[in-house]
Amino acid sequence: MPPFLLVEAFSKFREPAETDLRKGSQRLKLMKTVSLAAIVLAAIAALAFWTMPGAGAPPTTRMVTPQPLRLPPPPQRSEAQPSSMAQVQLTFAPVVKRVAPAVVNVYARSVTQVQVNPLFNDPFFSQFFGANPEMRQRVQQSLGSGVIVRADGLILTNNHVVEGGTDIVVALNDKREFKAKVLTADPRTDLAVLKIDTKGEKLPVVPFGDSDAVQVGDLVLAIGDPFGVGQTVTMGIVSALARTQGSANDYQFFIQTDAAINPGNSGGALVTTDGKLAGINTAIYSRSGGNIGIGFAIPANLARRVVEGVEGGGKVRLAWIGATGQAVTSAIAESLGLQRPGGVLVKDVYPGGPLANAGVKSGEVITAVDGASVDDMQSLNYRIATRKPGDKVKLRVAAGKTVRDVSATLALPPENPPREVTTIGGRNPLTGAKVENLSPAAALDLQMDLLAKGVVIVSVNPNSYSGNYGFRSGDIVRSVNGVSINRVSDLNRAVNGVSHWDLVIERGNRRLTLSVDG
Repeated sequence: MPPFLLVEAFSKFREPAETDLRKGSQRLKLMKTVSLAAIVLAAIAALAFWTMPGAGAPPTTRMVTPQPLRLPPPPQRSEAQPSSMAQVQLTFAPVVKRVAPAVVNVYARSVTQVQVNPLFNDPFFSQFFGANPEMRQRVQQSLGSGVIVRADGLILTNNHVVEGGTDIVVALNDKREFKAKVLTADPRTDLAVLKIDTKGEKLPVVPFGDSDAVQVGDLVLAIGDPFGVGQTVTMGIVSALARTQGSANDYQFFIQTDAAINPGNSGGALVTTDGKLAGINTAIYSRSGGNIGIGFAIPANLARRVVEGVEGGGKVRLAWIGATGQAVTSAIAESLGLQRPGGVLVKDVYPGGPLANAGVKSGEVITAVDGASVDDMQSLNYRIATRKPGDKVKLRVAAGKTVRDVSATLALPPENPPREVTTIGGRNPLTGAKVENLSPAAALDLQMDLLAKGVVIVSVNPNSYSGNYGFRSGDIVRSVNGVSINRVSDLNRAVNGVSHWDLVIERGNRRLTLSVDG
């Protein structure tokens, strides 16, 4: 670096140093002033501290005892737990002891006529060998169960237990036997009511329960005489409700249970754990004939109506809704604009019937009766049958997206025209057939189409011409020799006094023709 630069730099250094000495003296005075102020402030703070309550006391050490961790109590279980050996040994024995004496055995003996040679069933052979083939008697025995529902000996059982029986015996729990009289046997409900003469003795009974209060999962007991081994009690649960089967004109509406039910249990009691009658054991689902855990019982509410009908005059007279219908499937629901499948689509409405008087029309859907849902015609028939003629019921009716409640007054099905029950005589293909005019009452009894008209065959004598030609109960005679048959009198005129018969018979959804020369 050039010398002048160094000088210049040095001279500049000395001048600030002298100035700093003067400034340092001033800073020292300022620092003293600040220090003095800080001491004063500290003194004021110390004075305030020592004047506080408890200030100046020597510090003390506190011993703190650690507290245990407190957890919330566990939630209480809703199930009751056995608290004693007596509770562990809970049993259904008291219920069985009270109910079992009111469950009886029912023996039915029937005599049937059978042909020695089955070829005589063929009308072709009967024409050559005559219509009166050699017959032989066969004695058949059936075994079932029954329930005493009135102390004077009124017994409820299944129709199929006593159907065709000519000699019916009831065996009580104490081994005594009584001959029984059939007061009514109703194939529509598959229920029958028997009466035995107790000579004034009061018998134990099973009181009716409310089968509509039974729920899936409830414990039930099935009591009967399976296979004739003796009275047997089995336990299970209600597996399902509202099981239906059969035709749309019957009242089959079952309680399903897994309590063991076997042949011989038919007509026995299905009871709740408080000893009330929930249903009459009726059928099982089985491929082998034995129990596989699917049994069915007729609800007690329907059985009660049958008993009330007998007590009121000896004939079962069930209320009628006055319409036919079918279950609403997913496809039908979609086509009708319904939100979901379910209910009964009304097809035919009988003019002047309960449904017509309530303003319900064909094409509308009934979804509930008095708040209980219905999903098919059987369940609708059941709900109506548990009411009495003259009762008012509230129906939930849907038409598209419109839903309304209507009130319908139930009635008995009319017999219009009168039945005019007649057995065809003379020498013709229908000789020996019992026939009657069709009406809503007759159609319901025969489980046929509500609006069917004409002349229907009620029964056939198997040893007569009509039996040999294969006519059946439920066949409707539509015409004879081209003449339409509308009344029994028309049929009598058409079949007698001629030697050739061209008959048109309606059987279900088929039309059959038969030509016979006399």
